[in-house]
Amino acid sequence: MRKAPAKASKVNIRDYEPIVGRSYIEELRMLADKLSGKTIQNINSTFVGGGVAEILSHLVPLLNQLGIDTRWHIITGETQFFEVTKKFHNALHGKIEHVSDNDFALFLETTEKNLSELEFPGDILFIHDPQPAALISKKKDIGGKWIWRCHIDISHPDSKVWQFLKQYIVNYDAVVFSSPNFVQELPIRQFFAPPSIDPLSDKNKELLPESIDAILAKYGLTRDKPMILQVSRFDRLKDPLGVIQAFELVRKNFACQLVLAGGTASDDPESQEVLEEVRERAGGNPDIHILSMPPESDIDINALQTAATIIMQKSLREGFALTITEALWKAKPVVASAVGGIPLQIRNKFTGLLCHSVEGAAYALRQLLANPDYGHWLGHNGREHVRQHFLITREIKDYLLMILALERNEDIIYL
Repeated sequence: MRKAPAKASKVNIRDYEPIVGRSYIEELRMLADKLSGKTIQNINSTFVGGGVAEILSHLVPLLNQLGIDTRWHIITGETQFFEVTKKFHNALHGKIEHVSDNDFALFLETTEKNLSELEFPGDILFIHDPQPAALISKKKDIGGKWIWRCHIDISHPDSKVWQFLKQYIVNYDAVVFSSPNFVQELPIRQFFAPPSIDPLSDKNKELLPESIDAILAKYGLTRDKPMILQVSRFDRLKDPLGVIQAFELVRKNFACQLVLAGGTASDDPESQEVLEEVRERAGGNPDIHILSMPPESDIDINALQTAATIIMQKSLREGFALTITEALWKAKPVVASAVGGIPLQIRNKFTGLLCHSVEGAAYALRQLLANPDYGHWLGHNGREHVRQHFLITREIKDYLLMILALERNEDIIYL
């Protein structure tokens, strides 16, 4: 069994009062008191890399501070298992993948192994994304309330993969989606709870100017040209090659530099291959900086986002894109694809600019480079949008209300 290493939280729940108000924190305490004595267990596939691990690393300590016993475990598997679940991930996003009967068999074999090794102390179990979804097969033996937390857009999935997973999903007590647009017809209760960022985390707190300059120097970056930045795992669905294409179009009119910063995750075996493709496509262009960053790079990412002129997220498919939330919180103008949960964050021409193609992305970049005041206005609006809708305190409230609704078997709850 692999349990998240115990870490002392760097912040206290009271530290959020200046951001969201004292009454909001008191409301969280009141809701948490109603769940006194309950244990919440989260299960996903990795402790580092990707949005799910990012959220849980902050959510779990704060729920414990509120007095709710909250734990975090991960499933384990061989490389072949994560190659299969990467296929599942792509197929659920609508990408064509060849998933064989042997792949399904390997998935179930690994699930059985994890069922024999994991402990299940939770009264409420949050099972995150497809990798551990079939753990529900032992629900009758384990007991508790089971919630499948789907962080990806499954609105147009490959039917073969979805039908395979659906036979397990229908046995959950509820499913949580990041957006109403992601849903599938299911005979169980569905809730909507967008992901969130922690404004006090290393990735989102304010940094001193000298700290930012030191980190830029560490990566050989300067402020002599406007910086266009995309932060994401090296994943084909994040379209890093399309970002390079858009940048090359923009450079015909504006002197600027591009930074592609990202890393890998233990549950994504494709990422190293994609990184090499990106390096090859950049072709040694001195104005394209490709940074492969280790998982514990939160302050470095913060510095890059704070120093950037414009932040991009040109995904082909997307669940939510917390990198956009981070960028908006730093009051940066953002250019992003109109896919998945991104339009929840980018209200076109108000909190950022949406695009539908390489050429559209280049057009939006030119607009912002030519009119910095417009970019500042978008950034201000974006920060306030995040303050109202996408901070971790709101996600905690959503989860507490949802659990209370399930515990009391209430029919309607508004998150």
